[in-house]
Amino acid sequence: MLDTTRPEPLRSPLLDRERENGVKHGFFTRAGGVSTGLYEGLNVGYGSGDDRETVTENRRRVAEWLGVDANHLLTVHQVHSPHAVIVDEPFAGERPEADALVTNRPGLAIGALAADCGPILLADGKARVIAAAHAGWKGALTGILENTIAAMELLGAERENITAVLGPSISQENYEVGPEFVERFVNHNPANRDWFRPSPKAGHALFDLNGYTVARLTAAGVHAVQIGRCTYEEEEHFYSYRRATHRGERDYGRQISAIILEDI
Repeated sequence: MLDTTRPEPLRSPLLDRERENGVKHGFFTRAGGVSTGLYEGLNVGYGSGDDRETVTENRRRVAEWLGVDANHLLTVHQVHSPHAVIVDEPFAGERPEADALVTNRPGLAIGALAADCGPILLADGKARVIAAAHAGWKGALTGILENTIAAMELLGAERENITAVLGPSISQENYEVGPEFVERFVNHNPANRDWFRPSPKAGHALFDLNGYTVARLTAAGVHAVQIGRCTYEEEEHFYSYRRATHRGERDYGRQISAIILEDI
């Protein structure tokens, strides 16, 4: 039975070290939400078919845990792109199409939604610059991670001081892909073959999105780690697009990972 009383997000010990610099973060699970049915729990995805008022209440609970009003919890319209957006105030109109948010403004909570893709929270506590990025295979391959770091640098961050933590996402054991997928990655960089291993299904492979993401972050010069939790396997805790697809379900929820600079 899911806890419907309040969110209790996962946290990274490395990012928790930045609390002295006013950085607060959480990798939220399904716990603490009011959605029911397919979306049971803390579904924050307006793009899902869940009741909009219910999603709004779930987002309000996330914002409350972070210590801000609901209109100060910002997310973008994610489109699997390499685009990162710098933000210094709540959006006045439509959310931008992008896959990362970067800020140095206290009191703005920024988040990334996911349901198998990788949510990454980043912080340079010394410079007081934070970011939240969404990286599926396409975003990771085309540069969302590097572009997020570059946007942080524009606000004064130094990459050697940046901690990046990859939250819950699909594990290699559950990410089967076809030969055309492997070819795309290997054509981009022959060394990418290392992120695949044979699948029980002939001609297919299992892709290590988590390892690939952390490797790209590390190559970009930041200190990167992963939470190591699988969205596909842990149904009680996480939504999963691929799990829903395999079951023939009509839709799925989205969890959020979020970070904020508090006043110090």
